Amino acid sequence: MITVVIPHTGLTDSWLPRFLSAWSNPPAAPVGRVVLIGPETRDVESSFKIEQVVTDKTFCGEVWNGVLSSLDDTGVMVCVQDEVTMSTASLKRLAKAVCSSGASMVYSHFTQDSADGPKPCPTNDFQLGSFRDDFEFGPVTAWSCKAIKQALSDAGDLMDSQGGAFYDLRLRVSAIGMPIRLPEPLYTRPNPDDRPTGKKLFDYVDPRNIAAQQETEVIVTEHLKRIGAYMEPCFQTPEVDGDFPVKASVIIPVRNRIKTVADAVKSACEQSADFDFNVIIVDNHSTDGTTELLQEACKKYPNLVHLVPEPLDLGIGGCWNYALQSKHCGKWAIQLDSDDIYSDDQTVSNMAAALEEGPYAMVVGAYRMVNFDLEEIPPGLIDHKEWTRDNGRNNLLRVNGIGAPRAFSTRVMRDNPLPNTSYGEDYGIAMTLSRRYEIARIYNALYLCRRWDDNTDADLPLDVKNRHDHYKDRLRTLEVMARQKINAGVACGCGK
Repeated sequence: MITVVIPHTGLTDSWLPRFLSAWSNPPAAPVGRVVLIGPETRDVESSFKIEQVVTDKTFCGEVWNGVLSSLDDTGVMVCVQDEVTMSTASLKRLAKAVCSSGASMVYSHFTQDSADGPKPCPTNDFQLGSFRDDFEFGPVTAWSCKAIKQALSDAGDLMDSQGGAFYDLRLRVSAIGMPIRLPEPLYTRPNPDDRPTGKKLFDYVDPRNIAAQQETEVIVTEHLKRIGAYMEPCFQTPEVDGDFPVKASVIIPVRNRIKTVADAVKSACEQSADFDFNVIIVDNHSTDGTTELLQEACKKYPNLVHLVPEPLDLGIGGCWNYALQSKHCGKWAIQLDSDDIYSDDQTVSNMAAALEEGPYAMVVGAYRMVNFDLEEIPPGLIDHKEWTRDNGRNNLLRVNGIGAPRAFSTRVMRDNPLPNTSYGEDYGIAMTLSRRYEIARIYNALYLCRRWDDNTDADLPLDVKNRHDHYKDRLRTLEVMARQKINAGVACGCGK
C-alpha cells in the first residue's frame, strides 16, 4: 500500500482535489492514505483517507519523525513536493520499481511547464558522493518504508532540525541502499525557478540562508561519521621550500577574453609587494585578439610571462598545471581568472603572507560579486564563513565550491596536479589537499568576481548543468572513498 506525503507551504484551491481525483478513477491507485504537512487545508474531499499535520515548519525533524513512525513497514511512501500532474500509471510505476528492485528510494525524469511549452527535465544518477542538499531528484520520490525504518533503527530519529528533515532522511536511507534513477518522464511540474543557472549558483552562500546551511552541515557531518568518511582535524605540515625564480606567481588561464583580460593583467601586474613576483598568463590558443593584446601587454609589464602551451586539449586545470610546472613559477601560486580583478594592490602580498604563516598548502580568500562595470550585485560579499578549521574539510563535501581567490604551495601542487577540466578543477584539488593539509582562510574581500553574459556558467542548458553536477558528485565520490580508506587504516586521518 502507498502512503502519499505532501509537504507544502500552502496549496492552491483546485490542485489537490484535481491531483487526487486523477488517482481515484478506475482502476484506482493503491493509496492507503494521504498525509498533508503544512498549513491547514480546508474542505478537501477525496475517496482517499486524508490526514493533516498542521505546521508552519514543513521539513521540521520532529514533525517528520512523527510521520515516518506511522508508516507501514511493508509499504511505499511517495513524497510529492510540488503541484505536479501525475497519472495513476506513473504512481504505480514508481511504487512497483521500489518493490520489485528492493531499492531504498526511486526517482525519475519529469517534464516541466515553461513559457515555451513542456520541457524535458532529465535527472542525474545518485552517487555515493551526492551530498548537495539541492541534488535534483525532482519533486516526486518513492521510498521503501522498510528502508526508512531500518535507517531510523540504525541511526536513531532524524535530527531535530527546523528545515532539514528531507535532507537528513535521504542521506540516512542512502546508507542503506543507493537511490535509483528511473530514466522515464513520469509527471509534469510547474516551473518553480526560472532564474539563470549563474544566479542560482550562489544561493548556498547567501547570508540569508545561513541558518539552513548550519543545519545541513551538522546533518552531513553525522552522515560522514556513519559511513566512515569523517576526517578529524589532524593535518600534515606541507613541504613548501624549493628553488624558485620568484616568491609568488599570479596564474591566469585565458581563452578568448578580449573584453576583460586587460583588466585582469593590469590588476595582477600592478600589485604592490616587497618581494619579487611575476604574472604567468597561459593563453590557451585564443582566436579573438587576446593573444595579440597579451603580446603588447608584455612590452608594458616586464613581470608578465605569456605562455602558449603546445597541447591543444587543455582545460583550465590543464593550463594551471602547465604554469605550475613551468620554470617561471614562484614558490606560491595565486589564482586570478581572466574576467576578474583583485580588490586592491595588496592581494598578492596578503595571500603570500598567509601561506607563509602556516606554512599552508592552500589559502582561500573572500570575494565580492560585481557586474561587468564592477558595481556590487547580490549576494555581495562571499566569505565562506561556514568554513571552520575543525570541520571545514568535511563540510566541503556538501557545498559546491571553496571560494576565491585561491593560492597554493607550488611544490605541493606539482605533486598534486589539477584535473584537466574547465569546471570543478578548483573544487577537486581543494578536496584532495584538504584530505591531508589544513586550508587557511582570509575573510576579507581580496577579489572582485565579475558576473556577465560571457561567464562560462552564466546560463547553462540543463544537459550541461547536469553534466557539471554529475562530475562534481563523482569527485566527491572518489574523495569519500579515499577518506574511507584512510580511516580504515589510520584512525587520526592525518596520513601518519
